[in-house]
Amino acid sequence: MDLKQRLSSFRRSSIEKILTPQENQAKIDEVRKIIGPVASKFPVMCSDASIQRYLRARKNNSKKAAKMLKCSLKWRLEYKPEMIKWDDIAQEGALGRLYKADYLDSQGRTVLVMRPAITSASAAAGQIKYLVYCLENAIMTLSSKQQEQMVWLVDFQGWNKSCISLKITRETAQILQDHYPERLGLAVMYNPPKVFESFWTMVKPFLEPKTFKKVIFAYPDNTKSLRMMEELFDKDKLESYFGGRNTVGWTLESFSKKMKDDDNKRMSNVSEGGVSTELINESIQIDDNNSDDETSSCDTLGSTMGGDKEEINVQERLDSPKPTILQKDESGAKP
Repeated sequence: MDLKQRLSSFRRSSIEKILTPQENQAKIDEVRKIIGPVASKFPVMCSDASIQRYLRARKNNSKKAAKMLKCSLKWRLEYKPEMIKWDDIAQEGALGRLYKADYLDSQGRTVLVMRPAITSASAAAGQIKYLVYCLENAIMTLSSKQQEQMVWLVDFQGWNKSCISLKITRETAQILQDHYPERLGLAVMYNPPKVFESFWTMVKPFLEPKTFKKVIFAYPDNTKSLRMMEELFDKDKLESYFGGRNTVGWTLESFSKKMKDDDNKRMSNVSEGGVSTELINESIQIDDNNSDDETSSCDTLGSTMGGDKEEINVQERLDSPKPTILQKDESGAKP
């Protein structure tokens, strides 16, 4: 299945669930009513557009969407992602293993480039903090471009088993799915090695079905993959390690300057502060007994993770025989 067919499939699945404008607004109002008075304290997170993303993530179930949003409000209150600045994460940011590209995709979406083969000396908490910083920055760009979703472009050059951290991978998926719902438009895995098949088998259970369907694999020796990359990106701006003609790529000097400039703009727009912690915590308490969600409470970051125990047998599991799942069919996409 090529890119156009995949995107068409996404649109068909979305069309099946589209509500009328009146029904959609009624759902949004219902979620805001469930959230209660605290909604007025978070005008951005409780805007129509934001609530609609949470509704889509929970298949238009108002109660589940409200619970999910409440958990995000609690997380944002405690984690304060909007207050993270470049100076707070400069050590991790200087590696160039995750950065916002200087170009957009063909649909005008922000592109986040990931290069997981580059080793980080930071602890998991530091890596996740930098991820959140990049997501916040990308969303600021999305808003200025009248877009809601971003593209992740993952370069597997030099990637091997020693680059694997199941814990960080799982926390990344949790952050994206729980607190940035419907922000991922497409994830392009570029030229993953054979060993990634086994790792992908372990990662799949962490991903919600909607997220999993947005992942596409591309290979430099595949004609349709090359065509897909040309349809998605301007080859003159795309980095050479993705098959583009840009040989300069990422540089720390220009990237750090841009991020600091963006910090100044973002901080001037931070409006969801000055709210009493006690008031918010009281306002967003969730009645677990009345919830029909799959989970019973808001999980703080890492509370549902297996932690370091999950890393112990990863290498053994990777070395175990696994079925081939990344077939290089003529589409260049995963089956």
